[in-house]
Amino acid sequence: MSMFHSISFIYATSLLFFCTVSFALQTSLNSSQSLRDGTTLLSDSKTFELGFFSLGSSKTRYLGIWYYDVPVKTIVWVANRCNPINDSSGLLRINSIAGSLELLNRNKSVVWSINSTKQSKKPILELLDSGNLVLNDGENNLWQSFDHPSDTFLPGMKIGWDFKTGLKRSLSAWKNMEDPCPGDLSYGFELKNNSCPEIYILKGTRKYYRSGPWNGVRFSGVPEMLETNPVYNFSYVYNNDEVYFTFFIKIKNVTSRIILNQTTSTRQRLVWLNQKWNVYSISPEDDCDKYNHCGANGNCSMVNSNTVCQCLSGFKPKSQENWKAMNWSEGCLRNYSLNCENVKNHKFVKFGGLKLPETTNSWVNRNMSLGECQAKCLRNCSCMAYSNSNITGQGSRCILWFGNNLFDIRHLSTNGEDLYIRYPATEIIDKGSDGLVEKVVATVASVGIVFGMILAYCICKRKFCKDPFSFFKVSGKRYLDKEKTEETELPLFDLATIAHATNDFSNDNKLGQGGFGAVFKGTLADGQEIAVKRLSKSSGQGVNEFKNEVILIAKLQHRNLVKLLGCCIQGEEKLLIYEYMPNKSLDFFIFDETRRNLLDWPKRFEIICGIARGILYLHQDSRLRIIHRDLKLSNVLLDSDLIPKISDFGMAKTFGGNQTEGNTNRVVGTYGYMAPEYASDGLFSVKSDVFSFGILVLEIISGTKNRGFFHNDKTLNLSGHAWTLWKEGSPLELIDKSVVEKCTQSEVLRCIHIALLCVQQRPEDRPTMSTVAVMLGSRNALPAPKQPGFFMEISKLDQESSSKHNQESISANDFTITQLEAR
Repeated sequence: MSMFHSISFIYATSLLFFCTVSFALQTSLNSSQSLRDGTTLLSDSKTFELGFFSLGSSKTRYLGIWYYDVPVKTIVWVANRCNPINDSSGLLRINSIAGSLELLNRNKSVVWSINSTKQSKKPILELLDSGNLVLNDGENNLWQSFDHPSDTFLPGMKIGWDFKTGLKRSLSAWKNMEDPCPGDLSYGFELKNNSCPEIYILKGTRKYYRSGPWNGVRFSGVPEMLETNPVYNFSYVYNNDEVYFTFFIKIKNVTSRIILNQTTSTRQRLVWLNQKWNVYSISPEDDCDKYNHCGANGNCSMVNSNTVCQCLSGFKPKSQENWKAMNWSEGCLRNYSLNCENVKNHKFVKFGGLKLPETTNSWVNRNMSLGECQAKCLRNCSCMAYSNSNITGQGSRCILWFGNNLFDIRHLSTNGEDLYIRYPATEIIDKGSDGLVEKVVATVASVGIVFGMILAYCICKRKFCKDPFSFFKVSGKRYLDKEKTEETELPLFDLATIAHATNDFSNDNKLGQGGFGAVFKGTLADGQEIAVKRLSKSSGQGVNEFKNEVILIAKLQHRNLVKLLGCCIQGEEKLLIYEYMPNKSLDFFIFDETRRNLLDWPKRFEIICGIARGILYLHQDSRLRIIHRDLKLSNVLLDSDLIPKISDFGMAKTFGGNQTEGNTNRVVGTYGYMAPEYASDGLFSVKSDVFSFGILVLEIISGTKNRGFFHNDKTLNLSGHAWTLWKEGSPLELIDKSVVEKCTQSEVLRCIHIALLCVQQRPEDRPTMSTVAVMLGSRNALPAPKQPGFFMEISKLDQESSSKHNQESISANDFTITQLEAR
């Protein structure tokens, strides 16, 4: 079903809602009171409302809950889903004798009631700000609507099982937009007497979609559930008492919900943005998301639409004729059967980047290492595969699959997991044929060597051991405060060690030159590759920037931030030691005619989203609010998997509490990326970084530098050119020629739109990074951008000279040599 039908259903569900005008607003209900049709119950902060409503042209009435502060009436829970009242005589009351909740019609017949095992003489009914309708006695909950969801999953609600009471919490879709009675579509945990519950979408009793097992961070089949998601926190609990999944909103002003849509047979995460419900994510998203699309031992991949289904290596189609006819339901069989006479001769082959198979026929041990997991599987010939699905690095979780078949496997382009499948020792597996098995790279990281070197240095330098912070004293000046040094807990490297690692800072090891010094590649004694930032001895501002960078980045832990491994101050040398990024910086690719071809559009979009997540972490999720102030392509490094990592925090500023902006007399940064209010008046804020991000996005899309870009009339920079194309209705002309043929135009257009919103002249018009993250993940309309904050430039010479006007410290983005000729 198309996204149009999906959104149509959302609007129809909301717009076909008719509610009588409320005569009175109540915040609670006791046994002596009642709620009649025409009156409502309101949560304390006026977030949700309980009352009676009708759908479409029908006059029948339902009791339900909707958002009070969302102008488009949106129903999130219905009491009498299959038993509507035929007129406006409905009355909700607390039965004073039974202490339960009852919904009555004109004849005083009960059309809906709760089944509470607890009773109270003084029950009170309250609607909480979470949207949960609760009957309590002041101390304990007697009943709550969150235990009986309709089609909507709200933040804080649980989907799962209570093993003590047998209560199952799951979603059930409305039959259609005018009938809230449950259809045949349901969403919840299915328990099959195994130790690894998963969430399914069922059509009746038929499996339609599977989430994959929980891996400590997310469900393995839901790669968009990032560990550092900018908008949501996810929680999964599984113990002897219960199993459940829930989510919470990190950002106060974001309204989000999950619904189960019978019309499109999908689970949709929706976000209220720009006066609309926007689709943030959807499951199933494609054919490979549909349960067991390729049959037993088949692997589903959307990389090539002509060969969606492939047999796993070492397997062949059960029916060649059906397989060629694109009927994959029968799946695949082994090429060679397993001989169980000598299981020790069997081997396991690692397949990477997968959604793990269905765990119906599985066994789980939460405390077993990967090696122990393999050994246990090897001893049992009926064990077909194993995996350690705890990806947090804080424990193990061994899963064994038994039987002859693995079901519902798919290839994931990002955030897939490893699966080890059993094969006869004599069978040669072509791991390159499907490209889904990772190459094995043997790396030996001897942490003990580094620790021993530091320990030996401490022993030799007793003075340092007595006063470890004397290591940071240069000419009697303490460059890093003792208190802040204790906070950093960084390893301290000896100068001789770093000099040896970089071949005495040889030019052959030089990676680049920044505003405050050079960066060198090095290799430690244990083989670990590092990048060493060597502060220039002649840099007057360097000491403060060095100190700032150490303190700021020491405890920043995020997938999209470069990791600081340690530092060194010895004599006049001041060094920062980082993890080595083999693919250098983003500008190394984007601005090179040849290397830019290595970054197709999907990879560029991943990089844009990664940078956004990194900035959002700095602005919102780190210990202190951090404004980078020098975001540019050369400060975005790429690791071996081309994952972007923001670097160079020498110019960053920290804020505490709710502070979001500041002022400085010393403007630092790079022209072309600076927000206009910062470049002209020294005013910086989180919106300054948003401006820089917008420039980054335009450069990634176009493959062109903002500063140094000239249109034919030589008056516009890149952002000005993008704005002109936008107004002329031809923004896609901005796309880099190397990706224009194979890009997703709607996705590129959305990124251009977001970039123009980020570079608007007025800071208050620009979105926050949390809003940017939501916009990148949603698919619906965005507000119209206003004129960007760009400068009209007359000539290249003027542009170069303007970069030095009245600035004390400007980070060098590259070197420029100007040759003057007489005329």
